[in-house]
Amino acid sequence: MKRKHLFYSFIFIMVGFITLATSNPAHAETNNTESSTAESMQMAQPKKDKYVVASDSAFAPFEFQNTDGKYEGIDVELMKQISELQGFNIQMDYRGFSAALQALESGQADGMIAGMTVTDERKQSYDFSDTYFDSGIQLGVKQGDTSIKSYKDLKGKTVGAKVGTESAEFLSNHEEEYGYKIKYFDAADQLYDGLKVGAIDAIMDDYPVLGYAIKQGQKIDTPMPKESGGKYAFAVKKGENPELLTMFNEGLKELKRTGAYDKIIDKYVATSNESADSTKDESTIIGLIKNNYKPLLRGFWMTIVLALVSFALALVVGVIFGLFSASPIRVLRTIASIYVDVIRGIPMMVLAFFIFFGLPGIVGFTIPDFIAGVITLTLNASAYIAEIVRGGINAVPVGQMEASRSLGLSYNRTMQKIILPQAIRIMLPSFVNQFVISLKDTTIISAIGVVELLQAGKIIVARTTQSTYVYLIIAVMYLILITALTKLAKVLEKKVK
Repeated sequence: MKRKHLFYSFIFIMVGFITLATSNPAHAETNNTESSTAESMQMAQPKKDKYVVASDSAFAPFEFQNTDGKYEGIDVELMKQISELQGFNIQMDYRGFSAALQALESGQADGMIAGMTVTDERKQSYDFSDTYFDSGIQLGVKQGDTSIKSYKDLKGKTVGAKVGTESAEFLSNHEEEYGYKIKYFDAADQLYDGLKVGAIDAIMDDYPVLGYAIKQGQKIDTPMPKESGGKYAFAVKKGENPELLTMFNEGLKELKRTGAYDKIIDKYVATSNESADSTKDESTIIGLIKNNYKPLLRGFWMTIVLALVSFALALVVGVIFGLFSASPIRVLRTIASIYVDVIRGIPMMVLAFFIFFGLPGIVGFTIPDFIAGVITLTLNASAYIAEIVRGGINAVPVGQMEASRSLGLSYNRTMQKIILPQAIRIMLPSFVNQFVISLKDTTIISAIGVVELLQAGKIIVARTTQSTYVYLIIAVMYLILITALTKLAKVLEKKVK
């Protein structure tokens, strides 16, 4: 009996120790922390199998194509790591800043990340995440220039800035105070080239963009600390996809907690005047071609395909409306006249935006950017081809039609056998000229996200900052193609005659 009593006492003591151990404050706090973390990580669950995230196509260091043709940058890596942490799938859609905004507005994208500054005006249309980057503006001078150490040293000098930017506004507000002149540029590559060739004495740009340029080997010093600026955030359309916004915020917090966020920023933005080591030389034409010939050839091929497909369709549509405009039936002439006037009266970029962004809201489904580009080019070229056909038919002497009809041939037979064969000889040079115009017009289609030759060049410039050489290469490629087409047209013209 005594042994049994001792056994129960031992069991009671052991249970007491276990209870004390499990009620340890530190252990409880750890459990509570883990539970809290787990709950916070599970606050939002994806409601879609895949979220489409729109982005810019050439805004280094936030998103740009590397030499392998793959996108990388601060925004790209943030979205990738956050989606992996939070367990949702994304499809990145790189189409340019304005096109990305339109995609988000029209519902073609669920979210947008493109170095987008949070403003009160944008808050009316979009819901923003926690800010993931505090931007700012900074002054840059040629490397080794010690004459500029403060804003007062800019007196009598010329400072460059991009039109409509925070840098331009800052410089304008202090122009009279410090006595410098401002030279405005449309694009970043023009700004940096201006400093390189000595057209300006200093530049002011967003500090991450300036830091990336330094990282890429641009010979620039930053003699003064940056000025505080806007804040970048992830955005969704107002009232839509709240779970996506929550998942982004939670993932961003985790990246900052673990230090992964700082590693991403340091990878792309130089915090001092040190350039990154690179085994790929892109400072020469040979180096640029060697490292970027694949994306250039892809863009070149896309330009050719766009031009050929759209022009073939435009020929069919244009010839039909051209015959309508030369028809003796008044209704057909009226229809052709309205078609030509409407299409020619709408700027091609507006037409492209309507077809790609506006039309899906009417028809109820998304139109791929390539198809939208083909439709735009087809409609635009067909209106001019219709006028070429009408002019060619009218150039054939009227007596030809009258003589044929007097011999008993029908109108259609006369057009087929007598009028059109003569008109085609007249129209052929104009057709070739219109094809060359359509080839050049493909550059406008890049506005809706189609990466043709010029857009491919812009993407390369955004990464390398070598605008002079890149645009020279593109100009030569266009020159070779158009010269070959012109020679071919002359051969065809001789054979037809």
